[in-house]
Amino acid sequence: MIASPDRTPLPRAFFDRPVLDVAPDLLGRILVRSTPDGPIALRLTEVEAYDGPNDPGSHAYRGQTARNSVMFGEPGHVYVYFTYGMWHCMNLVCGPVGRASAVLLRAGEIVEGAELARVRRLSAKNDKELAKGPARLATALDVGRALDGTDACAEGETPLRMLTGTPIPSDQVRNGPRTGVAGEGGDGDVHPWRFWVANDPTVSPYRAHVPKRRRG
Repeated sequence: MIASPDRTPLPRAFFDRPVLDVAPDLLGRILVRSTPDGPIALRLTEVEAYDGPNDPGSHAYRGQTARNSVMFGEPGHVYVYFTYGMWHCMNLVCGPVGRASAVLLRAGEIVEGAELARVRRLSAKNDKELAKGPARLATALDVGRALDGTDACAEGETPLRMLTGTPIPSDQVRNGPRTGVAGEGGDGDVHPWRFWVANDPTVSPYRAHVPKRRRG
C-alpha cells in the first residue's frame, strides 16, 4: 500500500537554507493553489536553482530592482516574473533575507483539480502536459504577477502553499544544465543546477539557449 502524501505545510526554515540544498529537496513536494473554483495541487518534478550574486544566470546577479525585489526578502515567498511578453514563471525564494536566491518551478504533475487546470491549458494533449514547463505550470495554476510576493508559508488562508508531500529518494534525482540559460550560467559543468525526477513523464525536455539572429 502506497502512503498518501504528507499534507503538512512546509515551515519557513525549509526555505531558509542554501538554494542548492532546497532545490532538489523540493522534488516530490506539493504546491497547492487556492482558487475561487477550488484547489489545484501539483507535485513538483522539475526545478532549477538560481544563486543571486554568485550566478550570472540569476535575475538578481546585478543587484536589486523593482522587478526582482521579492528575491531579496524573506524565504518562502513567491517570486513571479513576466517573460517573452506573454508568459509568467514562478519561483520560491530561499536563503536569508538579502541573499536573493530562488528556485524556479519548471514542471510538475497535477494531482488534484486537473479539471480546473485543463480549462487554462486547452492546448495540452493530455494531463501529463498540463504543467510540463515553467510557463505551462504557472498558466495551469493561474499564477500571474498579482501573486508576486505571496507567502507560501503563511498561516491561514493563502493563495499558494507548499506542503511536505513525498520527498524523492536521492537515487531518483537527476541534475544537469539549466534550460535556455545563456553564457556561463548555462554551462552544465559550472552550473548543473537543474534537478528533476528520473523518468517522470511530466519533466520538460531540455533546450539549450539559442541566440536570437538579427534580421537583415
